[in-house]
Amino acid sequence: MFNVIIVEDEKLILDLMKYVIGQNPHYTILGAFTHPLEALASLSHLKPDVVFLDVEMPKMNGLELAQKINEMSDYTKIIFTTAHKDYALEAFHVQAFDYILKPVTKTAIERIANRLIKQHLPAILPEQRVKQSTIRCFGGLEVRNSQGVSVHWPTRKTEELFAYFLCHPGMEFNKWHLADLLWSDMDEDRAIHNLHNTMYRLKKLLKEHEMGVEIQKVNEGYTLDIGNLVYDVLEFERNHQSFTERARDSAEKEIWFSLYKGSLLERKDYLWKASLEERYIKQYTILARGLIQQAMDAEEWDKAEQRAEQYLALYPLNEEMNLFLLQIYENRGRRDQMMKHYVRFKDAYRLEIGVEPSYEIKNWVESRMWHISNPAND
Repeated sequence: MFNVIIVEDEKLILDLMKYVIGQNPHYTILGAFTHPLEALASLSHLKPDVVFLDVEMPKMNGLELAQKINEMSDYTKIIFTTAHKDYALEAFHVQAFDYILKPVTKTAIERIANRLIKQHLPAILPEQRVKQSTIRCFGGLEVRNSQGVSVHWPTRKTEELFAYFLCHPGMEFNKWHLADLLWSDMDEDRAIHNLHNTMYRLKKLLKEHEMGVEIQKVNEGYTLDIGNLVYDVLEFERNHQSFTERARDSAEKEIWFSLYKGSLLERKDYLWKASLEERYIKQYTILARGLIQQAMDAEEWDKAEQRAEQYLALYPLNEEMNLFLLQIYENRGRRDQMMKHYVRFKDAYRLEIGVEPSYEIKNWVESRMWHISNPAND
């Protein structure tokens, strides 16, 4: 996986790039910037493998920024994004790895990923030169084999059984537990019979797709051996364990933050996932709160705003994060935007939940409205 930052001065294009790049399993977005100088300042602590860089920007254009990045980092790859083919030659004068013509597409991002992967292969031992399967659990379940082909499940229970193992990495489960989990409405004999059939289908499917993982029989139960495969829930768990054991620097927190693409197994109605989903949302919220507060304390307003917007893109009615964003707008002197955002939030809150936002956020906004109406008292 390649760690990425994106530099694009147009906010709408930046948001589109964050979405397109974020959907590709080969990339982890560490930061996204509308100002080149802020991106440059972040380089030393984020240490990206790849920078997607707009060519035409005010104050410092992409070519100038690329030269400075090359001076600071020998290994960071520059990918230019431009609306003009004429920049291609200039891009390679500053040792750019590649360039993409706007609008940025999923296909173009995948092409860059394949080039990056191929360049890294010579450093890997021959027996290790195998593309890995990719699995995503946050934001919905997505399973692809090493050729990038999406796995299609023979039955809903086969998919659910695999999802259950993925959400409990390294754990062993008694067959009776699994049978009751998936077929609680059946008698024991029939439930066990269904489990054996489903387990057979799952093992066969994983083998056919050469997923690099396998179901292993353990005494009266089963466990999932993931081998060398790394996926989002597993990494999130590992990072959370490390986070609770010691303080982590900002770059590590950013990586952890970027792993979360949405609620666990989104759009899947598995009853057993409710407590896990709630726990991950809570962990993600704590992490987001810390990163936003840290950026606000350092007056890194772009970073604070990006983190708040990233959270609200997933959970738009969270009052705490909306209040953070309102405070950020106020500190940046963007009071008109602050009021417009509050009105949109209040309307959406009423529509979805059927009540007014909490007294805390209403009181905060009303106090600011009073100051706007009475500037002499500021």
